[in-house]
Amino acid sequence: MSDRPRVLFVCKKNGGKSQMAAALMRLHAGNEIEVHSAGTVPGTEMNQDSVASILEVGGSLDGEYIKGIDPRWLDEVDRIVVLGGEARIESPGQAPIERWDTDEPSDRGIEGLERMRLIRDDIDARVLDLRTQLLR
Repeated sequence: MSDRPRVLFVCKKNGGKSQMAAALMRLHAGNEIEVHSAGTVPGTEMNQDSVASILEVGGSLDGEYIKGIDPRWLDEVDRIVVLGGEARIESPGQAPIERWDTDEPSDRGIEGLERMRLIRDDIDARVLDLRTQLLR
């Protein structure tokens, strides 16, 4: 068991938003928080615009890969954050779950890297707040 707070970020495919949130938490919290990400229906590849947007702010997705939810995490983490409206956790564990309905720039016709930058910035603000909560 870890003495550090633990968080699991979840989205549907684990190729974009949950990976971005995890990378941003690692960037801001370093080793102070144990960070995991997963998808409810894992995709097959990372969203390259998500990767590029994280690199722009000094984050990294090195060593990360698309994965499903490890059932142990549902009981071992201190918080589960579900990003977006598509992902559903069928058998939640003991951890509190919150949903972040992130900005969706494509609704306004914004696509590509610019879309991911806006999503990243929305997620980043939420990650900073969560970091503060978890480290109290």
